[in-house]
Amino acid sequence: MTEGVRLATLADLGVLEQFASQAVAEQVDNRGGAIWSKRETRNPPFRASLEADFNNPDQSIWLGVINEVPVGYAVTSVSLLRTGEVLGTVSDLWVEPEAREVGVGEALINAVIEWCKERNCIGIDSLALPGNRATKNFFETFGFKARLLTVHHPLDRQ
Repeated sequence: MTEGVRLATLADLGVLEQFASQAVAEQVDNRGGAIWSKRETRNPPFRASLEADFNNPDQSIWLGVINEVPVGYAVTSVSLLRTGEVLGTVSDLWVEPEAREVGVGEALINAVIEWCKERNCIGIDSLALPGNRATKNFFETFGFKARLLTVHHPLDRQ
């Protein structure tokens, strides 16, 4: 079994659309997932938003593969800070549950880190839902640390 990563192409839009949908569906019922799925995720239709990413020079999309079969994806962008410095942001990172813990996620995040280094980013941000220990641990393995917490109070809308 050979796991790795490659840049996605427009020909991959179908599988990317499926992965984005699965990624949101997997997290929507977790703590924080209801608002996250309405605010922080890409806008449906996922295909349209992913296609737009291919046309943005400040974004890149990778596929994680096992034996050249796509099993995950990552999307990263850069943004200019008020100081003139550049920050990388991982908007999407997901691997099929059956393909986790074999190195695909690691290959994806390493591609993200290298891409951000090439663009002289001062750091990389991503999100992890509260209570999602596996995601938090994954990012911490690569030196990510929490830098901001968002608190939320739901209002009863009866």
